[in-house]
Amino acid sequence: MQIYRGLEELPAQPAPSAITIGNFDGVHLGHQRVLGTLAEQAARYQARSVAVTFDPHPAFVHRPESTPQLLTGLGEKLARIEAAGAHTVLVLPYNEELYMLSAEEFVSRYFVDALNAAVVVVGHDIHFGRARDGDFTTMVDLGGRFGFDVVGVDDLEIMGPDGQQLHARCSSTAIRTALADGDVASAARMLGQPHSMTGEVVHGQARGRELGFPTANLAQDAEGLIPADGIYAGWLFDENHMRWPAAISVGSNPTFQGVERVVEAHVIDRTDASIEDFDLYGQQARVEFVERLRGMVAFEGIEKLCAQMAEDVDQTRRVLAQCRV
Repeated sequence: MQIYRGLEELPAQPAPSAITIGNFDGVHLGHQRVLGTLAEQAARYQARSVAVTFDPHPAFVHRPESTPQLLTGLGEKLARIEAAGAHTVLVLPYNEELYMLSAEEFVSRYFVDALNAAVVVVGHDIHFGRARDGDFTTMVDLGGRFGFDVVGVDDLEIMGPDGQQLHARCSSTAIRTALADGDVASAARMLGQPHSMTGEVVHGQARGRELGFPTANLAQDAEGLIPADGIYAGWLFDENHMRWPAAISVGSNPTFQGVERVVEAHVIDRTDASIEDFDLYGQQARVEFVERLRGMVAFEGIEKLCAQMAEDVDQTRRVLAQCRV
């Protein structure tokens, strides 16, 4: 995939493009529907497929006091955009110069002059330009004036585990709400894959190792939204993409009167080496959350804590045994 970071990196005489635009936080199934349609239209128009996105997220500019925690970092977002079918991504620095452009100025500068738009694929709920004054009708009108076609994509509604339609729009906001409730299973249905976090494995308090449950702790600057405190069944991936089943703890370790929230994964059922020799310190690791097992509670004594941790491992084993991959 070709990644351009700003207009100055684009070729002077661009080939015809099929274009879409969005923040694409999480690249959930709704985004994937748009990107899939983009790929289809690119083939139809014999054009390159281009996804236009922003860094930072506009909320960090307009609402710095109440910015959402992003579902993915930029690198993961770009990888997911590529997997969904885009050949090219234009990452635009989101700043005052950009957001002060009118809808017409934005389309003229970026879609027409910079990307040579043949077709634009967007959701029917799109808003763009200064004060978000441009909408889908505006895009169609501008397409008529500048000579590109516009294809609209309907919202994707959320489906329950039994296939029942829940009549809620699949969105990054809905996924954040689910994760805030610890409902990683619902988040996964909207994402099309388990929610994940990625970061460096760092040294912790070593309490898990002392108790017989050593963990890989993610650094505080790990990318990805931290779900609600609790214990989760999931997977741990190392930087070589090796995958291990894991019981994952999210929280501040109330039994030990902890304060800082940590994400730590205890790998279970290793057969290739002793678990005590399992060392990922300094590596970039990814943690995937499959199912929440319970909330985070303080235990009265180490024995009760260890007994519950053993049960957590057993339950993790049962949950992950039902996963198809």
